[in-house]
Amino acid sequence: MLVAPSILSADFSRLAEEITAIDKAGADWIHLDVMDGMFVPNITFGAPVIKALRKTTEKVFDAHLMIEKPDRYLEDFAAAGCDYITVHQEACVHLHRTISRIKELGKKAGVSLNPATSLATIEEILPDLDMVLLMSVNPGFGGQKFIENTYGKILMLKRMKKEAKLDFVIQVDGGVNGQNIEKLAKMGCECVVAGSYVFGNPDYKAAIESLKI
Repeated sequence: MLVAPSILSADFSRLAEEITAIDKAGADWIHLDVMDGMFVPNITFGAPVIKALRKTTEKVFDAHLMIEKPDRYLEDFAAAGCDYITVHQEACVHLHRTISRIKELGKKAGVSLNPATSLATIEEILPDLDMVLLMSVNPGFGGQKFIENTYGKILMLKRMKKEAKLDFVIQVDGGVNGQNIEKLAKMGCECVVAGSYVFGNPDYKAAIESLKI
């Protein structure tokens, strides 16, 4: 299980130190929740902040763009040092074009689905993806409760991946903790995003290790 702590739950007054801390604690990736206050009811940070933080670690920068019309900023996030760039199916008018552009920029491409969005909406584009991010909460805020229906969705995506012989990463974001990690792994999740569970624990290392099953 890859563990990608979300800095959405970190202390924003000392982000560089927080990233260094989770790096040393064993984080596999650094998850970057970019919110524009339009697609989701919150505003976080953009490419300039990510560029400034890039020098703090060599770990994978996993950018989750919860923004409208993400095509406008793909070049900026690529230049900032993001390794994965994930866009929302619900925010893209021409999803294939967006994914193709991310790959042209030399980055791994992911698509995220909100809880109410069907897997059928991305079935045709699965062969082009490096990752599928299933939201297990409604996006916009950290610390929400895991939506139980997500388990079945993960299992369904795992079957689709196996039947088509694809190799994209199945990532889950929202309400992940030490109590549901085993079931998430059993259903087929390969990478978890954990914000408040990691940063809300005084021992980052212990929190991260409890998710690596």
